[in-house]
Amino acid sequence: MFNFEIVAGETVRQVLHDKRADVLGIVSSAYRAHEAGDSVNPDSYFLRFPEKPDSRIIALPAFLGADVQLAGIKWIASFPGNTRRGNPRASAVLLLNDYETGYPIACLEAANISAARTAASAAVAAAALRPDGFAGTRIAVVGGGVIARNICDYLNVAGCAPDAYLVHDLDEASGQALADHVRTTQNRPATFTADLDEALRADTVVFATTALEPYVSTPFKPGQLVLNISLRDLAPEVILGADNIFDDVEHCLKAQTSPHLAEQLSGSREFVTGTLAGVLNGEVTPSADRPVIFSPFGLGVLDLAVGAFVLGEARKDGSTIEVPNFFGETRRW
Repeated sequence: MFNFEIVAGETVRQVLHDKRADVLGIVSSAYRAHEAGDSVNPDSYFLRFPEKPDSRIIALPAFLGADVQLAGIKWIASFPGNTRRGNPRASAVLLLNDYETGYPIACLEAANISAARTAASAAVAAAALRPDGFAGTRIAVVGGGVIARNICDYLNVAGCAPDAYLVHDLDEASGQALADHVRTTQNRPATFTADLDEALRADTVVFATTALEPYVSTPFKPGQLVLNISLRDLAPEVILGADNIFDDVEHCLKAQTSPHLAEQLSGSREFVTGTLAGVLNGEVTPSADRPVIFSPFGLGVLDLAVGAFVLGEARKDGSTIEVPNFFGETRRW
C-alpha cells in the first residue's frame, strides 16, 4: 500500500516510442470521459517571473475516473531560453496519487508524457476534423521544436499522410532539422521555408511555437484546418473568421490565448463551435464553408491517462525504480 515508484525519462521515452497507437486511443478515451463529467480538471496555475516574462512553470492538477481512477499533478517548466543552449524548452514531472487513500504512488519524468499527449491530441483532432483524409494535401508546421517533432510522428501513426510537409521556423537550423526528421522517419517530401505566408497557405497548418502574442492576421480559407497548439499565434480576428473546436471551452477562454482575445473582442462566445469530444461523439460537425481551428489548452486529465499507462507498462517490464521507506510514517499511532 505504501510503495512509491519513480519512472525515469529513458523508460518513459521508450514506452511512448513503442506505443504511439495506444496513446492515440488513450487520449481519445480521456477526452470522452472528460466530456461525460468523469473527471475533475481545475484551472492550471501559472508561476511567472517578473524578470523572465517568457518563462513560466505551470501546475496542472486533475482527477480522471473511467478506467484510470487516479489523481495527480503535472509540474511543467517552460523556459524558451534553454533552446539557445541547445536544450529542450520544457521539463516536467508528473505525480500520481491513489484515489482511495490520496497517497502519492509514483513520480514520472513528464516532459515526454506532456509532448506525447499534446501531439496525440493534435493527431486525434486532425483525423477527426479532416475525415476525408490527407491525400493530395500539404501540412505546414510553424515551429520546429520537440512538440512539432512529436506532432509529425503522431500524425503519421494516426494515418494523416499528406503528400508533403512544409516547415517554417525563425531559426532555420531547427526548421531544417524537423524537415530532415520527417523525410527520414516517414519517407515523405519535407522542405524548409523561410516564407511564413507560404506556410499559411497549406491545407493544414500546425502552430507549435513559443509565441507570447499574435502575429498572424491573415484569415484562413474554407477547407483549411489549423491546429492551434501553441494558442497565441493567431489574431482574434482570425479566430472569429473560422469554426472553432476546443478541448475544453472554459480552459481555452483564459490566460490571453487567441480564443480568449477573440472573446474579449467580440463580447460573446458565439464563435465557439464545440469540443473535440463532441466531434468524436458525432455531436458536433464543423461547417464545410469555413476554415476550422482546433485550439487545445492542454488538459491535466490527458497527462494522468498517459502517465497511468506508462506506469503500468514500466511495471510490466520491471523498469520502475522503487523507493524504500519513502513515507516516514505509515501508522497513525
